Amino acid sequence: MKTPIWLAIVCLTASLPTHAEIFKPIELKDQELANLRGRFVMPGRIISFGVVMSSTWQNSNGDVIGARSSMQIQQSTIKPQFYVSMIDEKGTGSTRSQSAGSGTVTGGNGLNSTQGVTQVVRAAGDNNTAYNDVDINVTKANQVPATQQQGQALTAGSTLTGANGAGSLSISSTGNGVQLNIVANNNQGSTMQRLAQGGLMQNTTLLGGSNQVRNLTSFNVVLRDNVTTAGSLNGNLDQLKGLRTLGF
Repeated sequence: MKTPIWLAIVCLTASLPTHAEIFKPIELKDQELANLRGRFVMPGRIISFGVVMSSTWQNSNGDVIGARSSMQIQQSTIKPQFYVSMIDEKGTGSTRSQSAGSGTVTGGNGLNSTQGVTQVVRAAGDNNTAYNDVDINVTKANQVPATQQQGQALTAGSTLTGANGAGSLSISSTGNGVQLNIVANNNQGSTMQRLAQGGLMQNTTLLGGSNQVRNLTSFNVVLRDNVTTAGSLNGNLDQLKGLRTLGF
């Protein structure tokens, strides 16, 4: 009478390792997790995406030259477009002439082949201040924020220029993206900020003294709280695809 009971226990015991092996957790390597972490957001949740880039150079006399370039993409956006506002300020300090920079910086050829975000400051002068910064701001809202683009439109293949006592400035849009360049007067140095082909470069070289340089880029994303329809999903995808023609 007891034989069937023992036979059932033996069969059940023998089957346990098989079931345990089936449900055994699989460990993921750090490299695999790195490829998955923070990669995707449903496009239907993105109701606004914007980029703001600004570069300024202030010399020892207080003269400031620079530019602010911004782009905002929403569902109503027909074509992604950067708008540029020039920065031209006269110094309020001494009007004495600035001594020419005598510093020397060599090398740096490898900077042209970097990927991702690259921030560089090379200084061969005294009393200089250089600041590179990248911000990513993510907020939530149920409606598209009201925005109004200001400045002059930067069309593909065009270049905007400016100059004052601090130096000369150029902002260009090509198939490689958008680039801001400032060359300071009196051999004080130069700075460049470029957003193109999935990468961001902020590069400053200081050859003189008492200069203040700032390169700032901000990515602003607004996510919708509620669920969207399939139509708005496609609309958001179409707007973001338009960035490819600008080189991003």
